[in-house]
Parts: sequence; C-alpha cells; structure tokens
Amino acid sequence: MTAEPVTTTQSPLPAQTPPTVRASLSPSRAADFKTCPLLYRFRSIDRLPERTTIEQARGTLVHAVLERLFDLPAAGRTPAAAGDLVAPQWDRLVTEQPELAAIFDGAEPAGPVEFLRSAAGLLEGYFAVEDPTRLEPAERESLISAVVDEELLIRGYLDRLDVAPDGALRVVDYKTGGAPREAFEARALFQLKFYALVLWRTRGVVPRVLRLLYLRDAEVLDYTPDADELVRFERTVVALWRAIEQATVRQDFRPRPSRLCDWCSHQALCPSFGGTPPPFPVAVAGADPLRDARSAPVTPGADE
Repeated sequence: MTAEPVTTTQSPLPAQTPPTVRASLSPSRAADFKTCPLLYRFRSIDRLPERTTIEQARGTLVHAVLERLFDLPAAGRTPAAAGDLVAPQWDRLVTEQPELAAIFDGAEPAGPVEFLRSAAGLLEGYFAVEDPTRLEPAERESLISAVVDEELLIRGYLDRLDVAPDGALRVVDYKTGGAPREAFEARALFQLKFYALVLWRTRGVVPRVLRLLYLRDAEVLDYTPDADELVRFERTVVALWRAIEQATVRQDFRPRPSRLCDWCSHQALCPSFGGTPPPFPVAVAGADPLRDARSAPVTPGADE
C-alpha cells in the first residue's frame, strides 16, 4: 500500500463517558431497509428463516479461504496453496454450520464437486488483481463498532484492513458476485462507507482507500472518502435509523417492489405478491437492545 496523507479532524473520537446505547445497526440491515422496509422487518423483526443459497455459501467459503491464506508465510501464498485450502475450509464450515450441507439438496451428484471447483475459480480471480505475497494485513474478518448520535451502535465485519507505515488505512472487501454497473456503484460502496465511518469515529483516521475486489470479474473498484463526506454519511445513517424506529412504532413496514424481488425468500408473505405478513411480534420486556429484534446478528461473508 502506497503511503499517502491521511485526513483527520480535531475531535472525531467518541466522548469519554460511555453513551446509553439503545440499538445497533449493521450495513446489511441498513441496506435491507433502504431496499425494502418490509424485507427489513422480515429479517430483523420477524426473523424469518431463509435458506442459504449456493451463491451465499460460496461467498462464505471464499472469504474463509482468503482469511486463512494470510496465515501462511508470504512466499507460500500461492494460487495452489489457496486451492488446497478450499476443501478443508468447506469441511470446517459444514461442521460449524451443518445447515450449509442443505444447499446440495436436490442437486446433481456432482454438485458438491462443482461447488468446490467454482470456489477455486473465484480464487483465481483474486490472484489476478492482488499479490498476497506483498501484503501483511493488519486485521482480517474483524468486528468493528462505534456509537453515533450518542445512542446508536453501528457495527460490521471488515474483510481486511491494511495499514501503511505512515498509518494510512485501506479497507478491502471481497465480492464474489459480478462487478456492478456504474449506476449501482453507490450501493456497493454503502457498506464500505459504513466501515469508514466506524474507523474514523474510533481511530481518528479517515481511510485513504475503500477497495472492492470483484473476484468473478477480476476487477478492482477504489474510492477515496473524506471527512466532510463521512459527516454527511453519518447523518444519513442516523436518519435511516430514525425512519426504522418510526416504522417500528407504527408497525408499518411497506414493501418496495423492484427487480430484487426475484431473489427474495419471502414473496409468499408479501402484499406485492398477494401475500399477508405475519402478525407484528410483541416486544419482549427487558430484551437486550443489542440482540433484540432491532439488531439482527452480523455474519462475516454473508452479504455476497
């Protein structure tokens, strides 16, 4: 990573007195509400089960392999070594999350073999855009968090954080899907701006580079934020959360039909498709505000 100046402000760090946190928000859940308020409700309030897709499982596997790749000595981080990690990492994931094995239900006998082969193919895309023998990440699959607006905890998992000798930060996110068209780049960068805001508020440093690595297409998208932009983004996140709170109080989460409905697991319950949502859940007295219906778990590698 090339050393470059870092943008800072006089007082980006949180106050010394711990604020009273009422709820938390991850970039995935925030994106759900932006995409479709009813989808947010189904996932974060109703917590309806969703079957893991092959694409999601493949993304989780590739993230696991790339995390373990940097456990190897620099000279050993080769395409062959990454390929050798695929099957063992899948076995580990299935042991830890047995439900993942269900992705092959109804598949052809060669399905598991083809699945591992396709994951290895995405790793080839990684080596086409980066040389891991020249990198020493500061953090991998790291959960970071910060409090904004004195009461909202924003949090998420970084795929990778690189730190230059001069302290400059580069946030790297692996994407196993295809690179978005220009019109959708803002949506792709929303997650990384979320992370940039957390890092700025907790470490006093605006990341120099936000980098998206699209492994399928072997493409790199770099973006350079600044402090003023992150101030505006923070206001956007807070406004988004207030809209979620209002919708919760009113129990009013309306569908927002789009092309993304084709991939939704909940069409049978959606009014846009003739369905009826379940009764709104009753709040549980004394629920932990960081784990109740308003703060669904954050899972690394699950947003691909």
